[in-house]
Amino acid sequence: MAVHPTAIVEDGAHLGAGVEIGPFCIVGREVSLGDGVRLLSHAIVTGKTHIGAETVVHPHAVIGGEAQIHNNNAPDARLEIGARNVFREGVTISQGSAKGHNLTKIGDNNFLMAGSHIGHDCTVGNNVILANGVVIGGHFEIGDGVIMGGLAAAQQFGRVGRYAFISGLSGISTDVIPYGIAIGLHVRLGGLNLVGLRRRKVPRPVIHALRAAYRAIFLEGKGSIQDSAREAEASQKWKGVAEVEEVISFILADAIRPITPARHRGGAGDDES
Repeated sequence: MAVHPTAIVEDGAHLGAGVEIGPFCIVGREVSLGDGVRLLSHAIVTGKTHIGAETVVHPHAVIGGEAQIHNNNAPDARLEIGARNVFREGVTISQGSAKGHNLTKIGDNNFLMAGSHIGHDCTVGNNVILANGVVIGGHFEIGDGVIMGGLAAAQQFGRVGRYAFISGLSGISTDVIPYGIAIGLHVRLGGLNLVGLRRRKVPRPVIHALRAAYRAIFLEGKGSIQDSAREAEASQKWKGVAEVEEVISFILADAIRPITPARHRGGAGDDES
């Protein structure tokens, strides 16, 4: 364990083996740092916050701050962060709130670039990348492997499904399906994240099935997106293709936000992005 003499570690904080706390860092009394966690300098970790092993926190990040809402009285609010995350300069992550589940939860192996923010009561999966300046409102869910480009913003109470890609400067006010690629100030689906699927070595027949299901639901359907998803589910055409079933379940879930529509309806295919 190495704690710089200018750092402040309050009584009660738990520090695992091999923790490094750099110059001018502050660690609150209810904080728990797992083995090998590194706070480089000028970082603040506060509240009922647990940070998993080998996570690295860069200068001027504030991890575990109180939820940014009025009249928040949440003595049980907490923040749980998994292992091997990287939080770059100026990252902020809020703990949960009394109006939510009292819990913000971050998974493993995530990379949050400079100035990005995750709001109160959010759930973030594993292997997520948030580029510089990405801001996530409260009560938001982000699935595994999601990538969000610089300065993208997500409205509270929404969802982004697994392995979706959000382009930079996009505004998310609707739910983005798993494997989708969303673009624009008010995002629309530009197709599937085919690059991401190929990089993850998803088998070609599965990609073909996803593309066919996408066309059926988002481009060729005559009713609502939910109606088209129900028709796709009832057709049994893609039964047993877990990725297609995941997309259909995502669409038909009891959610607060509507599903992000495609940019063009009535077309013949999806973009090759």
